[in-house]
Amino acid sequence: MMDMIQEGNIGLMQAVKRFDPTRGVKLSTYAAWWIRAYILRFILANWRLVKVGTTQAQRKIFFNLDREKRRLAAIGIEPTAAEIANQLNVDEDEVTEMDLRLAGRDASLDAPINYDEGKQTTRLDLLPSQNMGPDTQLMEEQFHAIASEKIHSFRKTLSNPKEIAIFDDRFMSDEPLTLQEIGVRFGISRERVRQIEARLQSKLRQYIEQELRDKIDMLDDLDD
Repeated sequence: MMDMIQEGNIGLMQAVKRFDPTRGVKLSTYAAWWIRAYILRFILANWRLVKVGTTQAQRKIFFNLDREKRRLAAIGIEPTAAEIANQLNVDEDEVTEMDLRLAGRDASLDAPINYDEGKQTTRLDLLPSQNMGPDTQLMEEQFHAIASEKIHSFRKTLSNPKEIAIFDDRFMSDEPLTLQEIGVRFGISRERVRQIEARLQSKLRQYIEQELRDKIDMLDDLDD
């Protein structure tokens, strides 16, 4: 409750900061909207450990779902997901999804789900490992080796000093120079450097595509 009150206070400070007396609205009326907005945002963010409303439509359903159900039931209309979606002007699937979210409960990944030979198993234990397996790691290393080889091969095809400078000092540098700095070096404009860089990127892309195509054709020939 104290946290929610603090959020309301932040909303009040925002209202005072943004208030424009020339618009003909009283500060109390203007501030009420900001206070309400901050409190509702706090409720939405802290309703569950995992946020239940991240889009405008989801937030609209979150704050109006139960009220709309009661209103429809009171006037004799079955509060189906389709009817609620029609009343709130949102998608039916989003209403169904939000209804399931609100009906469910948070579940801890560390909560034990069974015991086997005196050892408890949690949901966290059943999740796939985030570490790369030996085959994936080997594939990553091979990919980086091939990429590095092709990039350095492309570097050897360059003869234009400006392209070489852009490649070395922008594409491959940990602290790339700016377009302006390259331009000053060669006495050309920043826009001209940008054009050369765009052309160089296109040449690199075409080179890599051609190299990959040649590799694929070679593998196809071996298969035949």
